[in-house]
Amino acid sequence: MNLLKNYLTFLAGPVFGALVLFAVPADFISPVTGKVLAVATWMIIWWISEAIPVAVTAFLPLVFFPLLGIMNMKSVSAAYANPIIFLFLGGFLLALALEKHKLHERIALNLIRLTGTSGNGIIMGFMISTGFISLWISNTATAMMMLPIAASVINLVRTNDQQKPHELPVAERNFALGLMLMVGYAATLGGLGTIIGTPPNVVFAGLLEEFYDQKLDFGKWMIIGVPVATTLSLSTYFMITRFLFPSRIKHVKGSEVLIASRLSALGTLRNEEVRVLCIFAVTCFLWIFQEALNAYVFNKDLLNDTNVAMMGGLTMFLVPANISRREFLLDWRDTISVQWGILFLFGGGLALAAGLESAGIIQALGSWIAEGNTYGGWIVFALIVVTVGLSEVMSNVALVQIFVPVVFGMADGLGVDPVLLAMPVTLSASIGFMFPIATPPNAIVFSSGYIRMKDMFWAGLALDVISILIILIASLTLIPWVYG
Repeated sequence: MNLLKNYLTFLAGPVFGALVLFAVPADFISPVTGKVLAVATWMIIWWISEAIPVAVTAFLPLVFFPLLGIMNMKSVSAAYANPIIFLFLGGFLLALALEKHKLHERIALNLIRLTGTSGNGIIMGFMISTGFISLWISNTATAMMMLPIAASVINLVRTNDQQKPHELPVAERNFALGLMLMVGYAATLGGLGTIIGTPPNVVFAGLLEEFYDQKLDFGKWMIIGVPVATTLSLSTYFMITRFLFPSRIKHVKGSEVLIASRLSALGTLRNEEVRVLCIFAVTCFLWIFQEALNAYVFNKDLLNDTNVAMMGGLTMFLVPANISRREFLLDWRDTISVQWGILFLFGGGLALAAGLESAGIIQALGSWIAEGNTYGGWIVFALIVVTVGLSEVMSNVALVQIFVPVVFGMADGLGVDPVLLAMPVTLSASIGFMFPIATPPNAIVFSSGYIRMKDMFWAGLALDVISILIILIASLTLIPWVYG
């Protein structure tokens, strides 16, 4: 059955693309409108269905835009070398160094140790450590790292190892369920805090620069992203531990020993860890204070998010980890684990957006949607609700790549700053709490066996509603204040 479905969705892309190509009149909006819509239809079907790897789908504009006369090869290929892509590559390299030298695990374990040994205290510790690490490292990698640590803590609570997870006493089951859900949700929410924290943020930054030649400042994003991520995480923690799955476990016996043993296994802080931490700290400092440094120290725009990211990533290859063995903090062989496909996916999304814009489709669609409407809370609310709903059933990266250009068109039609509409959509695209398929962290913690589908569904539904309200409030207050 799955094989048949894969064949059908594989064929549906080019078939529906061809239908659109011949159905759209030659004089509709512009001479190339039908051609762009045909390629867009093909890409969207394959992105949503994942009939082939999403990164491979992203190469379609490189082939068909020049062949169909939509854009020349030089213009199309430029999208795959957008500065935003190198911003994310630099972030990948920094994260890779943190992971290689286990600095992220040391940070996480120390944060968990600070929050106490009660059931709720341990869940709080996992929330803080998972969210903080996820600010800088892939959400998926963060969840994968925290899962075995969480499973070890749950084993300390279980009084009967023979019982199935769903047959545990209520207190034990709720603790296990709450802890696993918190790990998955915090891994997702933490990524909202920085531009490099999660791929949708980077896609939005790239599209904004592509359409408006407007750069998203790393520090400004954090002014919005960190409070939103913190508020969402705390509300999620409160709902899970107080209402949805309260465990009321006063003390988890052996948790201090477990955390201490894991820290002991890491040993004392090694020289290479100190060097990675120093490079990482300097990079973060330059990201956050680049505008002040450009204005008051260099007197020109010397620093930007991309060159700071690449500076940090490149330095990891240049600073030695062990001089006698000629080993460096990063070696090119380490880059095998870099998510190169995500970088190509960004490029494909930017190329598609450029094609839609050159054909006049985005502008026409935005004018049509905005006709008779004015900017206000109801439009923002509707966009957030639609985005959260779609994020439950499709890739959040693909969602932002497809939906944000449409929102840009709406913003142009309404005559408002595109950030005011597109940033709420971008933040909402990461809010997928109801199903394992919604985000990779959801799928990772669901695989633990402690979470049933109905548990994730009902918890996710409640948290989706709360998240919609929090993002709406931020969209009507914090975002206009920062970008007004």
